[in-house]
Amino acid sequence: MNVVIVESPAKAKTINKYLGTDYTVLASYGHVRDLPPKDGSVQPDDNFAMSWQVDSKSQKRLTEIANAVKEADRLILATDPDREGEAISWHVLEVLQKKRVLKDKQVERVVFNAITKKAILEAMDNPRQLDTPLVDAYLARRALDYLVGFTLSPVLWRKLPGARSAGRVQSVALRLICDREMEIEVFRAQEYWSIFANMKTPAGDMFQAGLTGFDGRKIGRHDINNEAEASTIKSMLESASFAVDSVASKPARRNPAAPFTTSTLQQEASRKLGFAASRTMQVAQKLYEGISIGGETSGLITYMRTDGVQIAGEAIAAARSVISQDFGANYVPEKPRVYSTKAKNAQEAHEAIRPTDLSRRPKDVARFLDPDQAKLYELIWKRTMASQMESAVLERTTIEILAKGAGKNANLRATGSVVRFDGFLALYQEGRDDEEDENSRRLPAVDDGAALTATSIDGKSDAIEASQHFTTPPPRYTEASLVKKMEELGIGRPSTYASTLQTLRDRDYVELEKKQLVPQDKGRIVTAFLESFFQRYVEFDFTASLEEKLDKISAGELSWQDVLRDFWTNFSGAVDEIKDLRVSEVIDALNELLGPHIFPPKEDGTDPRKCPTCDTGQLSLKVSRWGAFIGCSNYPECGFTRQLGKPNGEDGDADEGPKVLGVDPESGLDVSLRKGRFGPYVQLGEEAKPKRASLPKGWSAPDMDLDKALQLLSLPREVGLHPEDGKMISAGIGRYGPFVLHEGTYANLTTPDEVFSVGINRAVDALAEKRAKGGGRRGAAATPLKELGEHPDEGGPVNVFDGRYGPYVKHGKINATLPKDTDPKAITLEQALELVAAKAAKGGAKKKSAAKKSSPKKTKTANGESKPTAGKAAAKKTSAKSTKEVAVDASSDEVPWDDAS
Repeated sequence: MNVVIVESPAKAKTINKYLGTDYTVLASYGHVRDLPPKDGSVQPDDNFAMSWQVDSKSQKRLTEIANAVKEADRLILATDPDREGEAISWHVLEVLQKKRVLKDKQVERVVFNAITKKAILEAMDNPRQLDTPLVDAYLARRALDYLVGFTLSPVLWRKLPGARSAGRVQSVALRLICDREMEIEVFRAQEYWSIFANMKTPAGDMFQAGLTGFDGRKIGRHDINNEAEASTIKSMLESASFAVDSVASKPARRNPAAPFTTSTLQQEASRKLGFAASRTMQVAQKLYEGISIGGETSGLITYMRTDGVQIAGEAIAAARSVISQDFGANYVPEKPRVYSTKAKNAQEAHEAIRPTDLSRRPKDVARFLDPDQAKLYELIWKRTMASQMESAVLERTTIEILAKGAGKNANLRATGSVVRFDGFLALYQEGRDDEEDENSRRLPAVDDGAALTATSIDGKSDAIEASQHFTTPPPRYTEASLVKKMEELGIGRPSTYASTLQTLRDRDYVELEKKQLVPQDKGRIVTAFLESFFQRYVEFDFTASLEEKLDKISAGELSWQDVLRDFWTNFSGAVDEIKDLRVSEVIDALNELLGPHIFPPKEDGTDPRKCPTCDTGQLSLKVSRWGAFIGCSNYPECGFTRQLGKPNGEDGDADEGPKVLGVDPESGLDVSLRKGRFGPYVQLGEEAKPKRASLPKGWSAPDMDLDKALQLLSLPREVGLHPEDGKMISAGIGRYGPFVLHEGTYANLTTPDEVFSVGINRAVDALAEKRAKGGGRRGAAATPLKELGEHPDEGGPVNVFDGRYGPYVKHGKINATLPKDTDPKAITLEQALELVAAKAAKGGAKKKSAAKKSSPKKTKTANGESKPTAGKAAAKKTSAKSTKEVAVDASSDEVPWDDAS
């Protein structure tokens, strides 16, 4: 018996069919070990020794693998053909060796670029040993990401409360986005004019020519910068005579783009399909692992993490055959096309991304795929086919025109092109990030010296058109253009682009607006901090050179410990220099670097940092546990504050500090209306921990008065005793809106106003209705929407439930959300098992204790800033929102500073 180890259950299922009964194929569900998210997991003083941790889910799978290996004759490690795949095989092997189940058993490593029967069987016939340099490169990358994150992130937390994390690649990508935003903000539009003449040939054909020279001076696009000069030239042309000075036509060839790499696939899927990078990789993973077509499961595309642009000889032959069949022999080039990558640090270890069977046309497989899969497969198929098609043949024509009048000369030019043979354009044209139109119009036939006439085209426009324009700032990055830039600079690897972009969004460092990446204030502050105090480590050249060293480790040219040692010596020294830095020094540096953003110049020329309330204080960046804001230096005498990104006076929305609404008759304390990071709220008094209440949805700050504020501050409100058990029912407003609560059961109310008026009968009815729907006491079992049966491998029921965020399937502690538009009552057991397995592979089981273990309690420093310290008691006192943030940042469920995929 042979035991084969792969990553995913879907892949295991497909490969099992190909190998037969002599093989048992088991899934590791991704990485089986990781560095625990705590200090000391990597030890620089012990030659960078690493302490690996196996979680409970992986422990169970490893036990199953070990038991199978005990009875086997041979172990075959068949994980993905890249650095991460090699690392997973290494982890599995290490664990099995520690369990002492290998003994004298044969251990082999096989790799395949596609999950097809032919590729699998060929791989089995050509095993190799584990690639030690590739594993070393993984260890170096993992240690680097850990050391940067666990060293730098705590510095951020201390110096910039509210900041989430920093990462080796993440922070450099964020800097690119923030630098572009700064370019946009400091950009000042410049006026320029364009001048075009509408020309008519002797044969009556019309075309348009643009000005290129005037009175012996060459005219560029932005050279005419005022209306007076434009009017002078226009007047001269209106009285001028025009003649063709020269006509030049020459053929040009346009070649197809190379087949897809990971980077170019993400870029093109973003442009043409609107997919985020992470979505592209999710869909590609499914196409790679296998789709059931006509009862047989097979991988539809080759491995999707690659920077190679070559494709196998048999695939080229198949492409040429299909091109000949579908388009004709004249669309097949005389020789196959060969491509080489231009990306920095590209390794080209694998084929480009292509269909495994090019005769499998998109229309043939569309009915077996969901819409996103069908779109992505068609994109990959077309790109691969086009890459082996004949070039497009164009004819480019340039007409030079001489204008004479009023004793002056002017030069004009018209350009155009026509497609003489479409070639690959018959199938596919690469998308672009800009809006340039390459399909220039075709020009009419004219002879040298022919007289031309300036005339209106439609009888409405001028014969000579002078138009005013203004220069525009550089565009914000899209996911596509950012991936392209990262690839050009050599930042990150194909496997990290999607996870890096997702991390930036998850940290609220950037937002995606109309496909553009917009840096948020939190992200800009983190970037400014790193540029001020850790500049070397967010420099593009430094990050790229580190990637080059990692690639050299992969090639066996460098020792991974030596690379880490060189990095750590300088990096730890830089951190030590910053540890004793005062928060005030950090704020001064950020005020300077972010000045154009947070203190933009005023139109009247007055000091943009002058406090608009007290008129004597200076505005400055301030930080709190909830993030950064702008405040007055005269605090607490002056309480002026405003949010970042909202200059004083903009739209009349400057925050003028707390507004006292009146006095609480019971306590005698002031009740004030304030603005916070999460919107307006009311506060009772000015004590160390005053009582506060956020304004609920539908309530506006201008409408707030003392009575409404006191109502909010009085919550939760006791409604009355439940008639069945005599226990109290209360009403309140939470993060999900207004509710009534009884013995752990929450039932939603219609509006916030109802919280203050709901009676016992209405409350009892709402609670009974909630319990009838399966929403009883928290922690109690809900009623399934559909019972699917027992799990065939692990036992236990698999059911469909309706949850707060929509329907989901549940097995044990794994909850997997159903895809959008899926009918929960139509889902099958097989579909549910795939969803559960996929969620489990991502670490789907909730860890209820994460917040308690991770939430740091707060102590006060000498200057009054909050800082985290160790201790369990703090977790119990932390608010729900802050507990959630700490759990996300520091629990074992997620390591925010890990740039590895």
